[in-house]
Amino acid sequence: MRVRIYQPSRNAMQSGVARSKGWVLEFAREDHPSLDPLMGWTTSDDTQAQVRLRFDTRAEAEAYAKAKGLDYIVTEPKPRAPNIRPRGYGENFATDRRLPWTH
Repeated sequence: MRVRIYQPSRNAMQSGVARSKGWVLEFAREDHPSLDPLMGWTTSDDTQAQVRLRFDTRAEAEAYAKAKGLDYIVTEPKPRAPNIRPRGYGENFATDRRLPWTH
């Protein structure tokens, strides 16, 4: 059985990096999902595709995969450039502003 080990990216709706420090082990889908004829819902007999295990480090995730005899692929995360402004949010309310605050 093949698994993928990766570090999740941050949520696109927020600027924080919560839940993006750890590593995730995710099982690959074995069969294609099908449509339920009555309700139209997507269904599948593959329950392993729903399993996502979280680990603190990459080494822990790899050790788990090796211990269980799983083939794994590690996807390296892309480094994110920090978005740090020189004076930050407090600059909006500073009394020593160079230009008047017009809005």
